[in-house]
Amino acid sequence: MEFKVAVVGATGNVGREMLDVLAERGFPAREVVAIASRRSQGTEISFGDKTLKVKALETYDFSDTDICLMSAGGAVSKEWSPKIAAEGAIVIDNSSAWRYDDEVPLIVPEVNADAIAGFAKKNIIANPNCSTAQLVVALKPLHDEANIKRVVVSTYQSVSGAGKDAMDELFTQTRSVFVSDPIENKRFTKRIAFNVIPHIDVFMPDGQTKEEWKMSVETKKILDPSIELVATCVRVPVFIGHSEAITVEFENPITAAEARAILRDAPGCLVVDKQEDGGYVTPVEVAGEDATYISRIRKDPSVKNGLSLWVVSDNLRKGAALNAVQIAEVLVNRKLIQPKKVTA
Repeated sequence: MEFKVAVVGATGNVGREMLDVLAERGFPAREVVAIASRRSQGTEISFGDKTLKVKALETYDFSDTDICLMSAGGAVSKEWSPKIAAEGAIVIDNSSAWRYDDEVPLIVPEVNADAIAGFAKKNIIANPNCSTAQLVVALKPLHDEANIKRVVVSTYQSVSGAGKDAMDELFTQTRSVFVSDPIENKRFTKRIAFNVIPHIDVFMPDGQTKEEWKMSVETKKILDPSIELVATCVRVPVFIGHSEAITVEFENPITAAEARAILRDAPGCLVVDKQEDGGYVTPVEVAGEDATYISRIRKDPSVKNGLSLWVVSDNLRKGAALNAVQIAEVLVNRKLIQPKKVTA
């Protein structure tokens, strides 16, 4: 069986990555269509060894589309995802628009693939926040073993998570530092070059940012509502790859050696944990990689059953594009979707 797939937001960082991942993984597509706003209509974009011409979202007919990978932002998704779903396409949305809707499953295939069956209520499936995706991939096998009570996580999030303009700003500001040009802050609230900014998304009344709130709420929805989580989310001058320093308190005893062995066998995880110089993974090494890399697994002596670990992943792939394509693969492999009949 082959399916018609539309990628909405195809000219953005994640949209381009979605096209790359579809091609790399040999997704069973009879046709892939690149879609963006009207101003991008006619733009040429690569898909494997082919070149696609971008079509306009505002005028596109989705009636023969089977799967729509949506990465065009929350406002666009709020307006268009229900319309596309009403035409019979299953929408896999990368924005935050549908993550907290009780009738929309929030899926990380390595963690809660069984929850995907709920998609039929709205024909929409949500992708989690990029920082949540890699977190729950690492936590799931440990939770199954020793039951997580509490998580404290600090994130070190790359600028690509804020889009192409943010990547350009880091590049431009870095150059400006070296040539002594004036530095302008456009995408970020403070200078990002050679700096870190403890502020991602908007501030909420309780003092946390929405990014931090997202990590807590999404972890509960995906993994277990009883887990307590507090996050501090920080933007760092890295182009691609989110890193997380995670401390976990468990209900039951678990040693670092046991955790290391469990994670080595866990889907989507790759352990690189040598207690020596360079025996850990950094964002530069994970760009373009699919796995969630785990290093620095060690006992947390401040609580009875505690571990600390370092987790790194390519936020454009596992944090967005790869996860969306994996969701589509679950739909196909579990025969939850049938291709629409192609009319001559």
